[in-house]
Amino acid sequence: MKRLFAPVVIIAALLLHASGQDAAKKPGPTRTPSEAVLEAWNDIGRKLIAMSEDFPEDKYDFKPTPAQRSFAEQLLHAAGSNSYFTDVAQGQKPVDDESRDHFRTKAAIVAYVKKSFADGATLIKAKGDAGMAQMVTTAESGERVPLADLAYGLIEHSGEHYGQLVVYYRLAGLVPPESRPKK
Repeated sequence: MKRLFAPVVIIAALLLHASGQDAAKKPGPTRTPSEAVLEAWNDIGRKLIAMSEDFPEDKYDFKPTPAQRSFAEQLLHAAGSNSYFTDVAQGQKPVDDESRDHFRTKAAIVAYVKKSFADGATLIKAKGDAGMAQMVTTAESGERVPLADLAYGLIEHSGEHYGQLVVYYRLAGLVPPESRPKK
């Protein structure tokens, strides 16, 4: 039993340290609820914007299978879905304008992706904690939810498409920006 104890203690200590439970680790600054939403919104936005800028334009219409969306269509769908947050937050009906016919070039798609996340970030900042706690009616289900919940739903949605786009990168023989060694 003595021989197993030391490795188990070492492994437990490593797991505690890796999970951030180390007593020496200082907590980060406390964020307000709206700052937490904004951080998550900007993080997934940064990742999708990096992909939109990085992926070669001649591969923008790449599809893993004919039944799937192209790389460009995935980006347009994710960016277009952001209006389900921004438009609802402003009391408007979301506009679904993510057709590839409206965005023919990489530059147009990159601009659309950037604008969709910038608009969301601006709205989150303007709403603050009180505004993000206000109840809104979702466009798709008609359910009443706090605006922050709607934002987190769109953040998750964008994250799902980010994961799909990572696969597109790999199938195209490319390495996604987040998987590259940091400089």
